[in-house]
Amino acid sequence: MKPRLHAGTVVAAYGRSYTVRLDDGATVPCYPRGKRSELACGDRVRVAMQAADQGVVESVDARSVLFYRSDAYRQKLIAANVTQVVIVLATEPSWYEELLNRCLVAAEAGGTRAVIVLNKCDRPGAEGARDALSAYERIGYPVVPLIAKQDVSPLLELLGGQMSVLVGQSGMGKSTIINAVCPEARAVTAEVSAALDSGRHTTTHARLYPLDAGGAIIDSPGMQEFGLHHVPRQEIDACFPEFRPLIGQCRFANCRHLGEPGCAITAAASDGTIAARRLAAYRAIVESLGKS
Repeated sequence: MKPRLHAGTVVAAYGRSYTVRLDDGATVPCYPRGKRSELACGDRVRVAMQAADQGVVESVDARSVLFYRSDAYRQKLIAANVTQVVIVLATEPSWYEELLNRCLVAAEAGGTRAVIVLNKCDRPGAEGARDALSAYERIGYPVVPLIAKQDVSPLLELLGGQMSVLVGQSGMGKSTIINAVCPEARAVTAEVSAALDSGRHTTTHARLYPLDAGGAIIDSPGMQEFGLHHVPRQEIDACFPEFRPLIGQCRFANCRHLGEPGCAITAAASDGTIAARRLAAYRAIVESLGKS
């Protein structure tokens, strides 16, 4: 007799073990069937109970979205079935614009809305950081200034009814945001090292929290880099929204926008129509992918 299968959602991922919230409200630890483990927070799964307090994931429903990063050798799954990616920056420690651009490309490649949060806007440097992000607002990305320790209401307006994943470097305040929007989460937070200009990892695994306003939010561990080897090199330009109206207008049909003559995107960067640093970011990503 085949075991009865229970539908549920992966709400925490710890390597090869998971926590699944079943649709009947029970929360159980689960393990995947077989040696390979390719589940992510947000996955919809079917579970066979092995005991009253443990299950085995027998199957995974088709995903609408899988947000992940990759290098030449492996993939790191971050979240499944999300409707928006919330990239958290802060006035301190320093944030990496390369990481921001790579997260945006991954969101665009997956067809997922992206929101940029600038946290710690009460700290020195907030004005300069907002100026730096104005270029992203002009492209169409929402930029939300925030002081998460005081008030997260500007972000709450964008979270209701969405399945969101928080991503960013350590020390940006992701766990503080989680605690503010889901007080029962009690996520661990840590102070930033001024000497090292860096944060300390406090989130060690991805976890999903339901929101009172509907939807859910997934907290993810801090990251310092974001590989994009899963995005075909020839599709990177379309992941820059401001490039899209110019694609196809270059002199050569196979233009890669790396300095070829008659490139419409290079010309637009020269006359200020698009930000030169965004073209530089595009070129750095394409060149990092080699011949892939």
